[in-house]
Amino acid sequence: MTWPARRHFAFAAHLATLAVTIALGASTAWAGSLTTESKYAAIVVDANSGEVLYAKKADSPRYPASITKIMTLYLAFEAISQGRLHLNEYIPVSRHAAGQAPTKLGLRAGQSIQVDDAIRATAVKSANDMAVALAERIGGSEPRFAALMTLRAQELGMTQTHFANASGLPDRQQLSSARDIAILSRAVMRDYPQYYAYFGQKQFVFNGQSLKNHNGLLGKMPGVDGLKTGFTAASGFNLAASAVRDNRRLIAVVLGGNSTAARDNHVEDLLDTGFDVLRRRKNGERITIAQNLFEEEPTGVLSRPPVEQGSGDQDGLKILVSNQDEQPPVQVGATRTASKPKTAAKATGNWSVQVGAFRSRKQAQTHLKAVSKKFRSQLAVYETSVDAAVNGYFRARFEGLSAAAAQQACAALAARRMSCMVLK
Repeated sequence: MTWPARRHFAFAAHLATLAVTIALGASTAWAGSLTTESKYAAIVVDANSGEVLYAKKADSPRYPASITKIMTLYLAFEAISQGRLHLNEYIPVSRHAAGQAPTKLGLRAGQSIQVDDAIRATAVKSANDMAVALAERIGGSEPRFAALMTLRAQELGMTQTHFANASGLPDRQQLSSARDIAILSRAVMRDYPQYYAYFGQKQFVFNGQSLKNHNGLLGKMPGVDGLKTGFTAASGFNLAASAVRDNRRLIAVVLGGNSTAARDNHVEDLLDTGFDVLRRRKNGERITIAQNLFEEEPTGVLSRPPVEQGSGDQDGLKILVSNQDEQPPVQVGATRTASKPKTAAKATGNWSVQVGAFRSRKQAQTHLKAVSKKFRSQLAVYETSVDAAVNGYFRARFEGLSAAAAQQACAALAARRMSCMVLK
């Protein structure tokens, strides 16, 4: 290569490097401005394994806004699968439903709509009136339906969630977290994959009017095929999105964005980086999204450090939603020392600890085994049981505890952000 050619090549390479540096710097500066927002929280989850690739304030309470409707539709899908609701049936629009604030479909009180259209309007247009119409049909009233939503959230392991309505309209008692929304997103894909496509429709036509999906990443970002947006003045701009590449699915949840564009760009950045992390791990690298985004990470990033409410950067690498391959977290550079469970006589108390509710008996049994292994000192000596299905769910429980032992075990699980319920 001649000197002018080498010089030209070196200059071109310098320009390319400079362009990348500027782009990364702009992305990092932009992300930093969003992540410092007081309402901000985010998480990225491998949908297949449940591994959390990135988390920032993931357990902090936030207003979910219209992301709430994922749970509304989860219960609708459940009712359809159990034959209590049918896609082709018509449901009435009550005065209460018709009176919901926009965004809504705008049907008048006394009119009716087919369930299939009500679901599409809820998923695509985020129609508050249709969410309430579905809630009243399934639960009898919106308050009762909201109680069912909260109960199901607890059963799924959503420890920071309480629902007060079916739509996500402003209510101080309507709370969730980025981690809980990831759990819900993963659950709806796992339990009702046949209905997941509702969340990925770019638009649908009703009474001659074409209604566009609020999720701007659909059709824009390769692989994105759902889920749901949300916005109120109190919540900021929220988005739960899922994407598939190379047979790997990721879920990203960003809450509290300061604009639609900033939120969408941040979710896109997190998903792109997440897939890059998976690719690089496949090649033998041990890397996280935070490292790729040039964020400072806590020591021992692969451990699950204690999380204070409202904090928790990179706070944990597992969420449990009937995950068959759950393993105790391993700290980088640490040597695991096998510890024997404490020996004790079989307990004969009349209290039990419920650690989850699952769509199959096998999932419940697998989860019991994983919890028993992880919490040997609290639970290994107790009998495990999986009750007969109630409303399609198998409840996983440890039996024979005293009241004090049950409370202590639940406290230990709750400290690790795991679902737990004490029952007599």
